[in-house]
Amino acid sequence: MGGLGPGIGGLEYVVIGIVALVVVGPERLPGMLRALGKMVAKARGMANEFRASFEDMARQSELDELRKEVDALRTGQMVPLGAAADEAFKDIKAELDKPAYVETPPNAVILDQPEFPEPVVAPPEAEPKPVPKTPRKPRASATRAAADGTTTKTPSAKTKAQAAKPRAPRKPKATV
Repeated sequence: MGGLGPGIGGLEYVVIGIVALVVVGPERLPGMLRALGKMVAKARGMANEFRASFEDMARQSELDELRKEVDALRTGQMVPLGAAADEAFKDIKAELDKPAYVETPPNAVILDQPEFPEPVVAPPEAEPKPVPKTPRKPRASATRAAADGTTTKTPSAKTKAQAAKPRAPRKPKATV
């Protein structure tokens, strides 16, 4: 089942096409098919508009009912919900009013159970073990200096006097 409606299949479309070709003629057939397509599109558009307006009316009526309910709530006029709702609310209230624990009958035998069980305490967590530090490899320049027996002076080893001494501004080089 496919096409425009139920019960029209591929063979029926072929028969309709052959009849249209014979009746209308091959010269006017493309124009007629174009006009038919425009009419089908216009009919679908009208059906969509009708469906949309119908949905808008249904939505509007629902909104009107909601507005009435909100106005009734604002003014304090409650709309009765019915006997079934009242019965359900009574059942809920009865459940809420029940005690949270079950009382034991006076002739019941209790077998060595404490009235309140002791809370379960989690064991203390073990302290994490410190991770041993692995020695770093010395830099190549330091190993060469140690092998030569010479020491290198780092720039951070300046004396306090050198660090406190202000630097003289450099003279620009003369360009030729």
